[in-house]
Amino acid sequence: MNTNECIHDFIRSLLSAIANASLYSQNHPQVVKLIDATHSCANILFEKSPKLIIVLADGELIINGQPQENSLFFNRFSEILEKSRVSHLTLDNGLSKEDLVTLVSALATSGVKILSKSEHIQAGEVAIQLNNVSGTERPDSTSKHETSRMLQEMPEKERSRFLELYNAVKQRKKLKINGIAEIVTGFVDAFQQQGDALLTMASLKQADEYTFTHSTNVCILTIAQATALGIEGQMLRDFGIAAMLHDIGKLFIPEEIVTKKGALTKEEFDIMRQHPVLGARHLLNTPGIPRLAITAAYEHHLKFNLSGYPTVSNTWRPNLCSQMTMISDFFDALRTRRSYREPVDLQSIASMMLEMSGKDFHPVLTKNFLLILSRLISKN
Repeated sequence: MNTNECIHDFIRSLLSAIANASLYSQNHPQVVKLIDATHSCANILFEKSPKLIIVLADGELIINGQPQENSLFFNRFSEILEKSRVSHLTLDNGLSKEDLVTLVSALATSGVKILSKSEHIQAGEVAIQLNNVSGTERPDSTSKHETSRMLQEMPEKERSRFLELYNAVKQRKKLKINGIAEIVTGFVDAFQQQGDALLTMASLKQADEYTFTHSTNVCILTIAQATALGIEGQMLRDFGIAAMLHDIGKLFIPEEIVTKKGALTKEEFDIMRQHPVLGARHLLNTPGIPRLAITAAYEHHLKFNLSGYPTVSNTWRPNLCSQMTMISDFFDALRTRRSYREPVDLQSIASMMLEMSGKDFHPVLTKNFLLILSRLISKN
């Protein structure tokens, strides 16, 4: 493995540990596992150099003197350094797992002052607070271009395949999971092969083929969220499949209700509220469907405070995939032009999501999504 690959693996593991420490605790098995992986990567790097020097200069990440190309992992790590007001970070050979726990805790909570306790870590702080959308500050409303560059357009044959699969379900035929899995694998591969995930995204379509575009948009946005939290491999593909199929229950709702231009009546909304249960039931009876997809179909309208639907007990804990899918679903629904309204601008959506954080949406997952969104805004 060359140095660049080692650096990429180190930052990816460190970033994942930070994200999971924010969600859980430092002693959580997933965090411990990620700390071990980060420590192993660091030791490989120390075989090549006695120090790992990380510098953030004018938004550019420089590691051991080499500027790093834009990528989902490096961009997210830069955002965390900016939020923590860290301009440079030096890690010395001899760095222990306990040192890494301290580093992860500091960057997860922006408490960089505790790093002074470690003899193998030196951190320098920038003099000013940089704007971000993870706290009370909002995205810069004076951005040069109101971005609509979000999602990668799919080849025509994949679009046709998706619509064919969905039409089969509408005719009460069994869903062919292989076709959906191939489409999702294409998205995942695009994220892995291209350094900057945002470069794989293109303009949102309008209302045409809304079911198709909404499903693929939610799929890509959920893959981006999951990737930023360090989810990979088959689990990442299962997240994508779950997001792709989250709304399949709407195929069992009368079309005149699903496509109605105005507000639904109480009776119509009661029917619409059945689609999570109908979707989960259909997937449950479909061979080869990941259990995660069944769960997300059932839970994607459950709010963080459980005030959504279906009705569940007050001890219910929605799956992380379901909560990410709900965030993606909310965002894409507002960004898409509908017959009764124009798309909502990114600034307004970010403000709405901040207000809804902790009530409708998981606060850490909201922060994770808004950091991705802030990068998108800054590039347009």
